[in-house]
Amino acid sequence: MKMVVLDGYTLNPGDLSWQALEELGELIVYDRTAPDQVLERSKGAAILLTNKTPLPGSVLEQLPDLKMVSVLATGYNIVDIETAKRLSIPVCNVPGYSTHSVAQLCFALLLELTHAVKEHNDAVKSGAWVSSPDFSFWTQPLTELAGKTFGIIGLGDIGKKVADIAAAFDMKVLAYSRTKTDQSPRQNFAWASLEELLQKSDVVSLHCPLTPQTEGLINAERLKLMKPSAYLINTSRGPLIVEQDLADALNNNQLAGAALDVLSKEPPPPNNPLLTAKHCLITPHIAWASVEARKRLMQATVENLHSFMKGSPINKVN
Repeated sequence: MKMVVLDGYTLNPGDLSWQALEELGELIVYDRTAPDQVLERSKGAAILLTNKTPLPGSVLEQLPDLKMVSVLATGYNIVDIETAKRLSIPVCNVPGYSTHSVAQLCFALLLELTHAVKEHNDAVKSGAWVSSPDFSFWTQPLTELAGKTFGIIGLGDIGKKVADIAAAFDMKVLAYSRTKTDQSPRQNFAWASLEELLQKSDVVSLHCPLTPQTEGLINAERLKLMKPSAYLINTSRGPLIVEQDLADALNNNQLAGAALDVLSKEPPPPNNPLLTAKHCLITPHIAWASVEARKRLMQATVENLHSFMKGSPINKVN
């Protein structure tokens, strides 16, 4: 069975092994595939594996040998799901592999916002401490998290893990979600409307999926509801935020800061307004990419393919 990986470098830049997949059949791995190369490279494949390389319906319709699409990620919006369903091509993703890593980066970003660790390190290395008349100095006000309110938009697996960590910092947790499951065992936890969460939270963190309903969820109107001292964090999907609106809010000091691991287009164009916005940290979509998370992603992908080959596909999204 021929398997083609269209963008293998993101999952495995050289520190993992493709051996477990190779044992399942003929495997061809491309580091990267441009849009105009997708069709030619996909011809003859029974299974296509993709992380962020789009598979539009116009391509799927020209692949009569294709039996399955395996998405090397949790999000699967890069595949035309409706066309795949019409063509009876199962699309399988990998949920849950990055929960710990994403939650960890969420707080790495928050701690950088509140304590500016790199900025203080750079100041020390540049000689500011050596020449200081005082035993201690700081370049910006430092913020303690204990007692503050942490607002979580989207309480799935990652949102719940973030809630656990926030509670460990002695923070109060507010959450907003379309579905409200029983969270009574959690301490310092309460459900809230979206408006209430934005108004009361000292930190707002996005953990909801990108859907037509959530695209542009954080816009100028909702940013105005937030405290001027509040921070916004996004480790979910870039289009949840109207980027010009957030840039305007930051540049007008409507927020204390923002930290983003995702943008609406990745890599971003040089004119993305957030690249020059004040008090805005941006990392290049790395929350998912710890070695441990990528190992889990690889293993789960092997399990997806093995189950499909046995006639019982798992993690189907269509």
